[in-house]
Amino acid sequence: MPAAPFTRRTLLTVGGALLATGLSGPLTPARAKELAPTRSMRGGRNNYLPGAPIVDRIGGGGFWMSGTVRRAGDGAPLADQRIQIWAHTTEGHERDPHSHGATRTDANGVFRLEMPQIVPAFGQPHGHLAYDSGEFETVFLRPVMSSARDTTLEAHFVLQPA
Repeated sequence: MPAAPFTRRTLLTVGGALLATGLSGPLTPARAKELAPTRSMRGGRNNYLPGAPIVDRIGGGGFWMSGTVRRAGDGAPLADQRIQIWAHTTEGHERDPHSHGATRTDANGVFRLEMPQIVPAFGQPHGHLAYDSGEFETVFLRPVMSSARDTTLEAHFVLQPA
């Protein structure tokens, strides 16, 4: 079988691809961008109670709050980090001490805590989470659920050393 001829079309195609990707593009190894720290969300600190106890579950349960905790920059998972969680639920208002609890991340930086069903407060079903242990900068999150019927909510922290 004869070799394909080097045509003007081939030259334009290869030249255009090199211009689009840059001459060194395919030869340069891919590098991940540094992972930026999570910023505290407006309203995340509302009804915060410092020092909420570590608990196995808040109230009767039925709803799962989960997420991850990673280090800013390299994105490494952070084990044994304390995350406080509170919300307006079927069992109490977010300002009630019994509506607050904390958990710790596992070896992979994952946390998960069961709590009562979150219900709308001020028209939005939302939870509150905080990293407040001191090794890293404090971060408050206030994620909003897409529907009041959801039975899970995730929040992810990327922490900057204090």
